[in-house]
Amino acid sequence: MNFGKQFKEGLITQNPVLVQLLGMCSTMAITTSFFNGLGMGVSVPIILTLSNVFISMLRKIIPNEVRIACFIVVIAGFVTCVDLLLKAFVPALSSSLGVFIPLIVVNCIILGRAEAFASKNGPVASIFDGIGIGLGFTLSLTLVGAVREVLGSGAIFGYSFGITDYMPLVFVLAPGAFIVLGYLMALFNKFLKK
Repeated sequence: MNFGKQFKEGLITQNPVLVQLLGMCSTMAITTSFFNGLGMGVSVPIILTLSNVFISMLRKIIPNEVRIACFIVVIAGFVTCVDLLLKAFVPALSSSLGVFIPLIVVNCIILGRAEAFASKNGPVASIFDGIGIGLGFTLSLTLVGAVREVLGSGAIFGYSFGITDYMPLVFVLAPGAFIVLGYLMALFNKFLKK
């Protein structure tokens, strides 16, 4: 298996947000700032990679009839660990992301990769798949969050450009997420087809 190709697919050609349109709930809800997008984006690759590895190691002993339930239990264990670590070490981010960290358990990106890839491949390939897809998700959320923060509040990383009063509020609200994501998807797919 070509691990570089697998990594590239997750990051670019099979990007979960900009190409496959997966994980839209958390993408739309938490990307109001760069910090939130990065925080959620860093959490997902950790959970995805660890879940992929464990599921790929257990794939031959998990009965087919209960595989989805077993996948959810494995994912929930890692989500709980990440949630507790965020609460302990980055409480501001934890409170900002709120319920969306626990909802990673049922995120279609993680469950989909467990079913489509980790349950059919070995641990090493699953590591590269988890890292590639996870970094693709992180890239997407961080980019959407940064664009929404700049266009909606006239700031980035907490540094104001001094034009806060003149920025359209729509980009901080839900419609702004759809607008920004739509344009980013169009640009991403245009460059992808070249």
